[in-house]
Amino acid sequence: MHSLVSDNDLRVMSVNIDDSRLTVELMDGRAISVPLAWYPRLANATPEQRQHWELAGAGYGIHWPELDEDLSTEGLLLGARAPASAGDSRA
Repeated sequence: MHSLVSDNDLRVMSVNIDDSRLTVELMDGRAISVPLAWYPRLANATPEQRQHWELAGAGYGIHWPELDEDLSTEGLLLGARAPASAGDSRA
């Protein structure tokens, strides 16, 4: 029996960020697109800072060294937003 799980490759192939969305393309052909507002460090960064990302966690994560921001493909697939900061009024 063939398992679909083995066909899923959640490693990052590419990252694209514009003023409103973060889009991550995965090795298995899927694309995850989320509102940039979910990640305030990225939303408040300059375009140059947003473009300076590195693969992390054997390709299953993305790291922005200048912003101290790390995202995983698993978290993106689950719809995980950045944790609320102490000054954030979100519940």
